[in-house]
Amino acid sequence: MLAQVSDALELSNWLFYQANSSEDAEPVPAPTPMRRPGQEDAAAEPAQPTYASTEEVVDFFTRMNAL
Repeated sequence: MLAQVSDALELSNWLFYQANSSEDAEPVPAPTPMRRPGQEDAAAEPAQPTYASTEEVVDFFTRMNAL
């Protein structure tokens, strides 16, 4: 719960800075959330998207057309 409070405070400070800084100022990156115990690091290995094969797409549209 403390990590959630910290993340909310960092985000509110970042939003305040973004809203009150000039447009010419160097952009500040958004804060990253604190790591929670027991959770894997999501940035370590991004998930690869899976796509349907051509045959699966054709089969899907054929079945939808038959409705």
